[in-house]
Amino acid sequence: MMDQELAGKVAIVTGAGSGIGEATALLLARRGAKVVVADRDDSAAERVAKAIGEDAMAYAVDVSFLSSCGEMVRHTLGRFGRLDIAVNNAGIGGPQALTGDYPIDGWAQVIGVNLTGVFYCLRAEIQAMLATGGGVIVNMASILGSVGFPQAVAYVAAKHGVVGMTRTAAIEYARQGVRVNSIGPGFIDTPLLADADQEVISGVSALHPVGRMGRAEEVAELVAFLVSDRASNITGSYLVTGGGYTAQ
Repeated sequence: MMDQELAGKVAIVTGAGSGIGEATALLLARRGAKVVVADRDDSAAERVAKAIGEDAMAYAVDVSFLSSCGEMVRHTLGRFGRLDIAVNNAGIGGPQALTGDYPIDGWAQVIGVNLTGVFYCLRAEIQAMLATGGGVIVNMASILGSVGFPQAVAYVAAKHGVVGMTRTAAIEYARQGVRVNSIGPGFIDTPLLADADQEVISGVSALHPVGRMGRAEEVAELVAFLVSDRASNITGSYLVTGGGYTAQ
């Protein structure tokens, strides 16, 4: 049955302390997986892990550091003995500025987390999965992994890079039992927008043909499908869940 289709699986979800990551960690746990709730905010990770129960482990990680990503995977193997599923979701928005004025430190920070961080995680996760016969990885890209967006050059560049990195890894490891896909959410109603005024929220919602922002739970459902055996023939794909944004 779908409600326990991930029983016996071990998953890592980065950026799992809120938003899409939290929704994903909770859903994978409900489907039977043991979950490492990884986040830079250790208190947020603890909160989500506590909500899941004994089959979860909170872990403080900064994905922009290679050693932090490696330690995260090693701790997962030490606690649960294997790694079957990885959702590389941690990311930041970064500054808003025209390309010609974009701050260099902002560029370095966004690329460091949103692109290099995914690579660091991917590298460690693949090695762990190969040791036990395979696994499934989902990299969180964005609708901006396929289109441009003003005043977000670093974010757009990073997310395009995530899509390309995903396709490359998928080709390399397809015959060794590792599937790798990426997801492109549109603008999602998360705590990051909690302080935004109604005019901003209405404006962002209107960018999507469906007339609303997406929900974190909707993205989590796509993740859960991709990491399940129901998606056994899907690898190297970039699946958009953006309310029609990229169809325009």
